Amino acid sequence: MSAPDVRITDPHDASGGGWKLVKTYVELTKPRIIELLLITTVPAMIVAAAGWPGLWLVVATLLGGTLSAGGANTINSVVDRDIDRIMRRTRRRPLPTARVETQPALLFGIALGVAGFGWLWLTTNLLAAVLSTLGLIFYVVVYSLWLKRSSPQNIVIGGAAGAVPVLVGWAAVTGTLALPAWVLFAIVFFWTPPHFWALSLRYRDDYAAAGVPMLPVVAGTERTIEHIVTYTYVMVGVSLLLYPTGAVGLLYLAAATALGAWMIARARRLRRFPGEVMRFFAYSNAYLAALFVAMAVDVLVT
Repeated sequence: MSAPDVRITDPHDASGGGWKLVKTYVELTKPRIIELLLITTVPAMIVAAAGWPGLWLVVATLLGGTLSAGGANTINSVVDRDIDRIMRRTRRRPLPTARVETQPALLFGIALGVAGFGWLWLTTNLLAAVLSTLGLIFYVVVYSLWLKRSSPQNIVIGGAAGAVPVLVGWAAVTGTLALPAWVLFAIVFFWTPPHFWALSLRYRDDYAAAGVPMLPVVAGTERTIEHIVTYTYVMVGVSLLLYPTGAVGLLYLAAATALGAWMIARARRLRRFPGEVMRFFAYSNAYLAALFVAMAVDVLVT
């Protein structure tokens, strides 16, 4: 008599179904990127409301923003699936590893984008919904499909998509866009290039192998660091412009000045220690979060 065919099933294996598939689709949306975007949304809403805008409005806006950003990131994953297979940083993502097929991923991204638009229109207002969807379209069409593979200025122009969530948050509260909202947009806009150039310096060889003309590939390390320093100065200067709009007070001004001086010092340090680019990348994350927390605290306590 032959031995019985015994199979041991790992509940965490893809063949186990459900939960593994859900995690794979969540991974497509790049949750860590979404977290950073949402960190800027709530303070923007607080500044727009000159106080706490209400729990329901905050939750509704964050959910809509998450859906739209998740849709944009998923479609970006579809567009970049060929170069993601080449780069060490990205080759373990769902599409390069064939954990999900291209067409379902694309449909999932589109569905998230449509759901984000509909949810924001239903729970906030049409302007917030339109802005969120325009951010998705800009990220996919302008950055992913056009600039990323054609210009070293890709992240400068395409990075505008990452600044849209502050406009969405402001519009969700007021139904309009005022000058302070555009200053918030400019802060994130000028923060994005030095932040991402630091990362692309670390993975310069990957981008070169994939044929992506990121600034470090085209211009080299020294010139990229000079661009990082220049944009850091501009970012800090723009951050101080929020005070004259009257939307924030002296607490924010003091915090923005201190944080800005710290970031300028960290950027200038890269000239002597270019190997610290990933530290600068982490510091830039901390800077943006601290700056937006400072403006929220300023409005709520003063």
